[in-house]
Amino acid sequence: MSINKNNEIDKKYMQIAIELAKKGAGAVNPNPMVGAVVVQDEKVIGTGYHKYFGGPHAEVYALEEAAQNSNDLSNATIYVTLEPCSHYGKTPPCAEKIVKMGLKRCVIGSSDPNPKVAGKGVQILRNAGIEVRENVLKSECDKINQVFFKYIMTKIPYLFLKCAITLDGKIAAKTGNSKWITNEIAREKVQFYRNKFMGIMVGINTVLADNPSLTARVENGINPYRIIIDPHFKTGKNHNIIKENSDEKTIIVTSKNNKNSEKQLDFSENSKVKFVFLNGTKFSFKEILRKIGEIGIDSILLEGGQSLISQAFEENVIDAGEIFIANKILGDEKGKTFIAGFDREKMDEAMILENVKYNIYGKNVGMEFLQKNYN
Repeated sequence: MSINKNNEIDKKYMQIAIELAKKGAGAVNPNPMVGAVVVQDEKVIGTGYHKYFGGPHAEVYALEEAAQNSNDLSNATIYVTLEPCSHYGKTPPCAEKIVKMGLKRCVIGSSDPNPKVAGKGVQILRNAGIEVRENVLKSECDKINQVFFKYIMTKIPYLFLKCAITLDGKIAAKTGNSKWITNEIAREKVQFYRNKFMGIMVGINTVLADNPSLTARVENGINPYRIIIDPHFKTGKNHNIIKENSDEKTIIVTSKNNKNSEKQLDFSENSKVKFVFLNGTKFSFKEILRKIGEIGIDSILLEGGQSLISQAFEENVIDAGEIFIANKILGDEKGKTFIAGFDREKMDEAMILENVKYNIYGKNVGMEFLQKNYN
């Protein structure tokens, strides 16, 4: 078989593995999304993906299904979007299972930057005489695990911006009214993001103005941690993020001045709110992210408002995002813009969004961007 044909076959089955991996979005954090496909005689005989945190890895599902469909896997190939693990964690090493099952070949998309793996999985396979091909559809495989790659290397959460604006850049009219800027199709995408990322962050002004619930309204979705930046502790018990905290996933980031106050102790004990305490009342975004990462939250959807978004851009902590643009114009200079507070006096000093792609949502447009690339 020609090299070109082999390449195309490998890409074909890796693409299937990628689509399988995406099914784990929102359920596996802080683990990576992984898909696996076992192929024998150009026929798929086993598939799998990592379904939930702490559960079996993709390779386990794929190999066990393959074993049910074939008595001899010695001429089979397994396609995996991420290098098979080589260490004992919540599950045994997948690299050793591939060896034990006697497969001939392993095709890998992304290498694993986790120091516990980092090439060791590949080495186990090669030491056992298994042919290994790496970096097949690498960019596509890397893309689905940007959150994992950043967090495993830095313990800093991946920060993804979501913002809905009018064509003239407003997030609210001068009256404060903001419902709804975008159409229902665009808002469905927002729910996808709320399910995908482990946490969702807003400033206290958004809580006071909109009283959001910050939940994921998708079928079988998982609610994110609700992170409120509230230096002066203005959040009240009547707000939805407190009233609807039965899952105990509301986190308030506030000043150390509020620690052990009567209100704080009441919120902790009776409303089951978690707290992160920082010095002063003007917080560094980098410090906020570091503290949230220490809790074990690997990714954050930043939803606003103006001051928080502006600070995130100014401190250059945004990894990626999507700005939803509606076909609406308010035309009022007193309407609230989505970003303010710092100046670029010349056009060539303007902040640039990188790796932009456009998504169409009926009459609305999404400008999706990627500022930083990991792995």
